[in-house]
Amino acid sequence: MSFHCIFTMNSINRLLHKTRTLLTTSLIQRSLTSGTDGEVRISQLLKEKFPQATSLKVVDISGGCGSMYEIHIESEEFKGKKTVHQHQLVNQALKDEIKAMHGLRIFTAVPKQ
Repeated sequence: MSFHCIFTMNSINRLLHKTRTLLTTSLIQRSLTSGTDGEVRISQLLKEKFPQATSLKVVDISGGCGSMYEIHIESEEFKGKKTVHQHQLVNQALKDEIKAMHGLRIFTAVPKQ
């Protein structure tokens, strides 16, 4: 009976090691990719709408379900516009995507020269 318990513990340890390895590999791959499908789609739309953007970051802050995003964008297109107008431009660019969202955080800026 004790031999069976040792065999079971060895099997569990091997399984735990394989699981840790898979999780670590998955996390590394995730950090090397350009983001979730939603992050990529929103980034592409904003790059098209704001071709002068010098900085763009889109983060899914919903935990992965794609229902809430945080956007940081710096672009010359915002120069001379009030913050509320800058945000309206971003909202307009994402009007179709926003319909499926629960929330959106927008941070806009004009690049420092």
